[in-house]
Amino acid sequence: MSDVDVWLSDPTPLDRKSAAQQVFEELRDLIRSGRVQPGTRLPSEAQMAARYAVSRPVIREALRSLNALGLTQTRTGSGTFVVGAGGDLRFGGYAAADLMEARPFVEIPAAGWAALRRSDAELARLTALCDRMDAEEDPEAWVQLDSDFHASIAEASKNAIFAKVVHDVRDALRGQSGWLNLQGPRRDASNREHRVILEAIARGSETEARTAMEAHLRQVESTVARIAATAG
Repeated sequence: MSDVDVWLSDPTPLDRKSAAQQVFEELRDLIRSGRVQPGTRLPSEAQMAARYAVSRPVIREALRSLNALGLTQTRTGSGTFVVGAGGDLRFGGYAAADLMEARPFVEIPAAGWAALRRSDAELARLTALCDRMDAEEDPEAWVQLDSDFHASIAEASKNAIFAKVVHDVRDALRGQSGWLNLQGPRRDASNREHRVILEAIARGSETEARTAMEAHLRQVESTVARIAATAG
């Protein structure tokens, strides 16, 4: 019987509040200790959910963080495989450093233009997204709302290039948000920062919208750097 089979046969129910974090840490330690070798296919989401007595979304949260750290790779239709002991932090196929370096050049001006160009319908959508993020307790659903919020600002800028760039990196944005919420979390702080951005856009203040988005991205970047240093 392999180490993975032995591990899978020993159920370990978890407290729901920290379940995803515990799954992530155990899998991370198994991989880094060498007990689970590169090339190993991890059990299915359903198998791991049964082992830990948690939902499959909890398992997906943990797997996203393993992927981000370069420990595993999820292949559509094939499963999740161990690829090594880790490397550069990556989200959605992009290096975290590249993502954070590029975002300010797109999302800060996009927020400014959105303040000047947004329609009433677009403002209503942004407001609804903020309200839903404030009320949302499911981490996976919140990550999707967060991605929708940033994409909606780019669309409200009426700049097709900004909108396309943000759309093209949405998987990376979702990966980063999910990783931060698992490791941090940062959800409550993000909600407050999103609200400040929304209020600036509602007032039609280009300067305030740009400043609010810059502050938000700066907080994301510093949190990613801090957590990556400790998680690594």
